[in-house]
Amino acid sequence: MNNTDTYNNPLITRYASKEMSYYFSDRFKFTTWRRLWIALAEAEKELGLNITDEQIAELKANVENLNLDVAAKREREVRHDVMAQVYAYGLQCPKAAGIIHLGATSCYVGDNTDLIVYYNALTLIEYKLVSLIEKLSEFADKYKAMPTLGFTHLQPAQLVTVGKRASLWIQDLLSDLELITQIKNGYKLRGVKGTTGTQASFMQLFDNDYEKVKLLNVKVISKMGFDGYFKVSGQTYTRKFDYRILSVLSSVAQSAYKAANDIRILQNMKEIEEPFEKNQIGSSAMAYKRNPMRSERICSLARYIVSLPVNAAVTASTQWFERTLDDSANRRITLAEGFLAADAVLEIFMNVADGLVVYPKVIRKHIDEELPFMATEAILMECVKAGGNRQELHEAIRVHSMAAAKSVKEEGKANDLISRIKGDKAFEAVWDRIDKIMAPENFVGASSMQVDDFLNEEVKPVLARYASAPRFKGEVNV
Repeated sequence: MNNTDTYNNPLITRYASKEMSYYFSDRFKFTTWRRLWIALAEAEKELGLNITDEQIAELKANVENLNLDVAAKREREVRHDVMAQVYAYGLQCPKAAGIIHLGATSCYVGDNTDLIVYYNALTLIEYKLVSLIEKLSEFADKYKAMPTLGFTHLQPAQLVTVGKRASLWIQDLLSDLELITQIKNGYKLRGVKGTTGTQASFMQLFDNDYEKVKLLNVKVISKMGFDGYFKVSGQTYTRKFDYRILSVLSSVAQSAYKAANDIRILQNMKEIEEPFEKNQIGSSAMAYKRNPMRSERICSLARYIVSLPVNAAVTASTQWFERTLDDSANRRITLAEGFLAADAVLEIFMNVADGLVVYPKVIRKHIDEELPFMATEAILMECVKAGGNRQELHEAIRVHSMAAAKSVKEEGKANDLISRIKGDKAFEAVWDRIDKIMAPENFVGASSMQVDDFLNEEVKPVLARYASAPRFKGEVNV
């Protein structure tokens, strides 16, 4: 059976980056198991157990020398993945075979490795969020003063600016970044806890010296590069932590989903367009089409991510006493795919943000279609200041507005409200100023200044904090 005869997860073959895929690979998983066994052996030796430097050196020499075929064969016989790996590692380390996994339960390597994987994956998400925020902030700054129609209820409303709208996307992403920072700042490994979390096996190994057992936890966690661990656990760390992680990924997905939906609608309006490559085909039947496939893909993947926290909530709710195994198969899918999908969403969103195309003339055309109605209050006020009667002018504007709206909706004609006002002597006092009053920039309020304040006071300090972090370009694989 070759690769074309079996199912291939599209998150790996089509969407997620190689960096994220690596964290969920067998190589990263099982080399981390071996590093955890080494950390345990080293700590146990340092605390007085009969483990030699020669044994530890043998373990270290074979960390990367995975014999997964041997482990797979053994697992088919014993139906236990951890004991199969212990067996395979022991064959390579005959001197150390007897002290591998000493005092530990399967969740020592399983749960601690999962948490290490998730920490690395969260960090990758964190850095890609920063890259995305940086790209969008450049876009927001560039277009901070360009007027565009605002919408409430998906109906034309007061004008905003292109950059101001993008700042709303950035604000959501900043909140996601803050959630990631919070979860990482309080991050914990499971630690060295034993079968039901009581550390009974380690109490036996260290002759009931609880101080040594406590120190074993600290030493192992430190050797793995962490300083926090769950002070109490059952056999597993609390599965509510998985819910928390997936909730953060869901939050990222929600932000991307909202922004991508905005872009899809704007592309329909021909105001803003996601990148479209020279040889890209938009439709197999309609050659002229330029479908927003990137933004649609963001929404599609985000929808899947948003659904995952519910799954984790049910798993956390149904863990009986110190643990049940009905979480295992489930978690192998939901946590991995949550991260892979979130990674893909950010990769695509970065690509979109890096190549957004703005069409100012189309934007202005849409403004011109709606602005006459919005500008009537400003015209009314100017006429009153020139000595006109507010009630009479208001009635005149109402009549002209209704007629213009009928012309637009029922006859399909252009909005001629301003022409009607220019032809009504009641408004003669402002005829020479109407075009100036009608300038779109007069109707965007403080949009440009708000963007400046937002970028200077909230975005730039965050980017400065990540000045030395890697930056990502964002790729669309297929």
